[in-house]
Amino acid sequence: MVAYIFLDTLLIMTAIKYIIFAGISTLFNLAFQYFSFHIYNGLAALYVAMFMGTLAGLIIKYILDKKFIFYHEVKGKKDDAKKFMLYSFMGIFTTIIFWGTEIMFDHFSQDPNAKYIGAIIGLGIGYIIKYFLDKKFVFIHKEEVAL
Repeated sequence: MVAYIFLDTLLIMTAIKYIIFAGISTLFNLAFQYFSFHIYNGLAALYVAMFMGTLAGLIIKYILDKKFIFYHEVKGKKDDAKKFMLYSFMGIFTTIIFWGTEIMFDHFSQDPNAKYIGAIIGLGIGYIIKYFLDKKFVFIHKEEVAL
């Protein structure tokens, strides 16, 4: 009984941390988008801003997930680079969801801030999916795959 309570508490704490880290990454993403629009507002500015925001959010989220969600210890710089590449690759599908939602909100609304609402919704959906992809495919060691 105590083991189940401990496991439930651990899962709840992990979920809370993941939500907080997703929020932090979303804030980084949106801040970089916001500043990108102030620096460049020409042709395809939305796409430039989304790319810059995605890059900023990706880096901070990788660090937070690796250290505080999955407690993954890399075996060196080469291993860390491989993990980051795999982490980034797993994010392609979720990025399509995020970008598609943001573009849709920007396209169908007259409000210039609607794109940020779309970004928040798209990132939220994407982060939920990404957790399970990362847990299954990214933050594992070769020994764990054989089990």
